Amino acid sequence: MKALPLVVFLASSLLSEAAPTLPRVAHQAAAPTTQTVTVVVTALASPQSVVRLNFYHDPATFLKHGQQAFRLEVKPTGKNEISVPVELAPGDWAVALTQDTNNNDKLDKNLLGIPTEPYAFSNNVRPHLSAPSFEECKFTVSGPGKVVSITLKD
Repeated sequence: MKALPLVVFLASSLLSEAAPTLPRVAHQAAAPTTQTVTVVVTALASPQSVVRLNFYHDPATFLKHGQQAFRLEVKPTGKNEISVPVELAPGDWAVALTQDTNNNDKLDKNLLGIPTEPYAFSNNVRPHLSAPSFEECKFTVSGPGKVVSITLKD
């Protein structure tokens, strides 16, 4: 009977030597595909009116109606400032935002096409005679903790 454990031990040792070994792979967490960016909008004209944030990732579609990467609508909670966390893919982004102070679900403009409701762009770009470019408004997402501060223009 003492020989049986020895035979089992030798057999298992031989089998384990003959068995192919799998390479050891260190499991690493995949790099996140998005990063949390916080957009802080200050100087709201109304603490009750909706703020529409349009996010652009492609310079070719910047400020083209309906061609933003995505849009968020945020209703302030009685404050003159909002803080909006968003998940953005790494790369260059730009934000154009408006505040619908008369709650008619559109950006009101005068006869010349100039907005009559508050608006703003990332990097606090203040256009003069024409709309700003993507290059002027862009910010780069490359890691966590990015904060984009925008002051609404009345």
